[in-house]
Amino acid sequence: MKSKNVVIMGAAGRDFHNFNVYYRDNLDYKVVAFTATQIPDIYGRKYPYELAGKLYPDGIPIYSEDELEKIIKKDKVDDVVFAYSDVSHNHVMHSASRAHSAGANFILLGPNSTMIKSEKPVISICAVRTGSGKSQTSRRVSKILLDLGKKVVVIRHPMPYGDLVKQRCQRFENYEDLDKYECTVEEREEYEPHIERGIVVYAGVDYEEILRNAEKETEIILWDGGNNDFPFYFTDLHIVVADPHRSGHELLYHPGETNFRMADVIIINKTDTATSDKIINVQENIKSVNPKARIILAESPISIDKPEIIKDRKALVIEDGPTLTHGGMSFGAGFIAAQRAEAREIIDPRPYAVGSIKDVYNKYTHLKKILPAMGYDDEQVRELEQTINNSPCEVVVVGTPINLLKLVKIDKPAVRVKYELKEVGDLTLEQILKQFLKNFK
Repeated sequence: MKSKNVVIMGAAGRDFHNFNVYYRDNLDYKVVAFTATQIPDIYGRKYPYELAGKLYPDGIPIYSEDELEKIIKKDKVDDVVFAYSDVSHNHVMHSASRAHSAGANFILLGPNSTMIKSEKPVISICAVRTGSGKSQTSRRVSKILLDLGKKVVVIRHPMPYGDLVKQRCQRFENYEDLDKYECTVEEREEYEPHIERGIVVYAGVDYEEILRNAEKETEIILWDGGNNDFPFYFTDLHIVVADPHRSGHELLYHPGETNFRMADVIIINKTDTATSDKIINVQENIKSVNPKARIILAESPISIDKPEIIKDRKALVIEDGPTLTHGGMSFGAGFIAAQRAEAREIIDPRPYAVGSIKDVYNKYTHLKKILPAMGYDDEQVRELEQTINNSPCEVVVVGTPINLLKLVKIDKPAVRVKYELKEVGDLTLEQILKQFLKNFK
């Protein structure tokens, strides 16, 4: 029987994982190409043969998603597999229409086809949208588990934008490891806070190999999700974070709605800054589609290390990149902090942007008085630095989870903004986790 020709639409994450666990050694299929979007400079490369397996001695080419129809026609593609996250349901179905109009099937692989079983208990932290508060929730959960005397290893959703063979299975224990693997700003934003707490983080490309290595040194696997994707591992406790600032999105975005419906626990975050009607809307949506989920209300309290130097000054605000770009947010903790600290003015960075930073503003037109902390390579980090220093601000407010001053030289005073998760209702994560641990004694 002739194998089916397949194209996988992705963004250097879920696409590679789906290939590894479902297609890599599957004689029924031939993956002729990946397409790439969201992340710069992924297309034009190959998924290397060292990772692709014996059926792909030449590796697999990666093309721009713009070429999808041409690839379908040229390679007589049977199935187009959609495999990236944090896009609207409209976006998914437009992609389906592109595949169908060129004659191919359109496929979405689900959890049972793509999740790997762990020998250890797995707790997952996922979300309905990028920027809902996964990272601070992961930090909160890991702290509780450590305080309860448990050994925890974090496995982070992939961000492999460099040498894929070298990034096959990455282990991060200290800051030197971040330099060793030439981590991007986005990767550092996710790994550094865990490393600061003495928690080992795994990430990479081959999540079967990653899991088996992580299992050797932990009691509990903590899956720290990316975007609004669902976990790569079968999960024993699925915690999902919802953002009332974007109420309704929990039913409008892929695969955030999948998480929303699968969740054992849903955290409604940012209740300290969202309006009551939006919080109620999220609660009503939970009751409508996932009434068995337990609901935790939480705040995202913000702290500023030197608030006094913001007052009455012109401030440039830098925020977490993915939250602002494909996450669609127009502000973050840094912007709120600058307002609370009574900045005289928040500078519009757009006139001072250079190179790829200018391109980001052209692509994400909702961004105005915010500078996303972009840094997918050394050149973009330099352009970020130049954009900051071009700005006529008097203080820089850094709202990313990392110490950005380790990567860029800023010629103005800078303050760091941090934010954590604080439960405010009757039900807490500690109660949930204590009960969870009883089930695994």
